[in-house]
Order: sequence, then structure tokens, then C-alpha cells
Amino acid sequence: MNGSGVASIRVLSVDPALRNTGYAILERHEGSRQPVYTALTYGVIRNHRDLTQSACLVAIRRQIAEVIAAHQPQVCAVESVIFVQSFKTAITLGAARGAAMIAAAEGGLAIHEYPPKRVKQAVVGRGAASKEQVAFMMRALLGLNETPPADAADALAIGMTHLYTSGSREMFGDVQREI
Repeated sequence: MNGSGVASIRVLSVDPALRNTGYAILERHEGSRQPVYTALTYGVIRNHRDLTQSACLVAIRRQIAEVIAAHQPQVCAVESVIFVQSFKTAITLGAARGAAMIAAAEGGLAIHEYPPKRVKQAVVGRGAASKEQVAFMMRALLGLNETPPADAADALAIGMTHLYTSGSREMFGDVQREI
């Protein structure tokens, strides 16, 4: 509950990658008729290609920690591990995911993960939706003035999925896993 007696939840959501990690802070307020969803901030942590992997991981952890300190979310939602063709890519994605999750854990946040197909189903209605469709839906659902960059849109979609499922478990079933 916030000071006015209206229930709300604030979530940090992360779409991890070594060079372009999407992040968002979303909030759900329980209105008198239906929930109201708001994007407080979103963006992309861009690491230059000349940075070493370890420097990128430090930058991801530091910048996610700064977002947590600035916006005080109650929970974190992150995309679950996806199938990739290359072991090197899988390890790199896992490392970026780990850096973001460490920042969330240090901030005392419970961490929930969502499979990419479930995220797309929740926000677009189709598990095979394109990045452009996800970005368009995030702009429409959140009333944004601009279409967010793809990585930020993915983070917004992960956050919306968490807010939808945490408010309506019976509607979406068990699509999350706390880690």
C-alpha cells in the first residue's frame, strides 16, 4: 500500500546482454476499476565493443544498482535462459544475466524469471512475436510518447509480464519462477 491506501507494486525488469542490457522500472497501482500500469524509467546499458567482458559485467552490475537505488523497486523480473546455438554466446549471456541478478540480490530484491515466449504471449498475445511487435505493444500499453529501443522494450515486456502474473495468477497460470 502507498500513502493513499492504494495498493501498488514496483518492479525492476532486465533483458540481459553483454553489450546492450535493457532495463525498466514499472509500477502497477490498483485502481477502483482496473490496475493502472506506469513506466517510471527504461533504457539500455550500452557497453562499447572495446570493453573487456569483465568491465562490461562490472558496468551492468553498477548501473542496475544505481537504478535500484534511484527507484526502490520491490522485486526483480528477468528473462530466463534461452536456447542459443553457440556455447560462447550462452556463457556470455549467462554472465550478463548474473551481473544484473547480483545487483538485484544485493538490493534485497526477490528475483523472478520468465521464458521469452511467455513474455511475448503475455504482452502481444503470440509467443513468436517480433521485436518490433513487442516494442509497439509496450508503447501502446504504457502510453509512451516514443517507441522504446528493442532491448528496453523487451525489459518493459518482462516487467509487464510480472505485473500481469502477480496480479492475476489464475489468468496466466504458473508462468514465473522465483530464483
